[in-house]
Amino acid sequence: MRAAAGGSAVIIGAALCPSPPLLARELTGRDPLVSGLREACAEVTARLVDADPDVIVVVGSASETSAWDSASRVDLSAFAPALEADGTPGLPLSLGLGALLLDQAGYAGPRVLQAVGEREPTARCAELGDKLSASVGRAALLVLGDGSARRSLTAPGHLDERAAPFDAQVERAIRDGDLAALAAVNEALASDLMATGRPAWQVLAVAMGTGQPATQVLYADAPFGVTYLVAHFEAVTNGAGWPGAT
Repeated sequence: MRAAAGGSAVIIGAALCPSPPLLARELTGRDPLVSGLREACAEVTARLVDADPDVIVVVGSASETSAWDSASRVDLSAFAPALEADGTPGLPLSLGLGALLLDQAGYAGPRVLQAVGEREPTARCAELGDKLSASVGRAALLVLGDGSARRSLTAPGHLDERAAPFDAQVERAIRDGDLAALAAVNEALASDLMATGRPAWQVLAVAMGTGQPATQVLYADAPFGVTYLVAHFEAVTNGAGWPGAT
């Protein structure tokens, strides 16, 4: 892993994607169930790869916080028994989909796979964000996690009228590049609304530091009553684009 200029760590940018199984073609076929979602995830991932970082850190919401071997992949047979398992423990779905997106983008460089527990408190997410930003050199983040799952009567958590305003607030923070607002997402409300991406978003917000990144939201919708956001964060230094980019 090449050290960042001056020997210090720097997060040059990030991509945010949701983590539904339908991102995997092996589970849903070539025709996507949600139009535009796969394409948006592929685009933001490609932007990370094109920036030529020293390492891409995949951060995904999971049942518990843990680091995984960089060679690990998701076991899709857990979602489709007809698929043959290879006998090895698979990654949590969020990390597995992140690894799949990197593979599909042709990324062969170093990667770090970091799961963050869905019940981790905000303070612990901040600690993890600080740790990642200080230890991985010139890095990009690929962050996976869903918004609320209570946007309709048929949603996994049924309808909660608080869900739409919650998701709108998160989307606004992302569009504005307001990392402080993203880091301050209410963990109790997120839990009530089954917004499993909250811990991963907070890790992203703290890891990127105190500046205001340039952002672009490529997808924002709630199919099946679950909110999916796809966004690109570009670190800005002295009015320039990606540090070290040409």
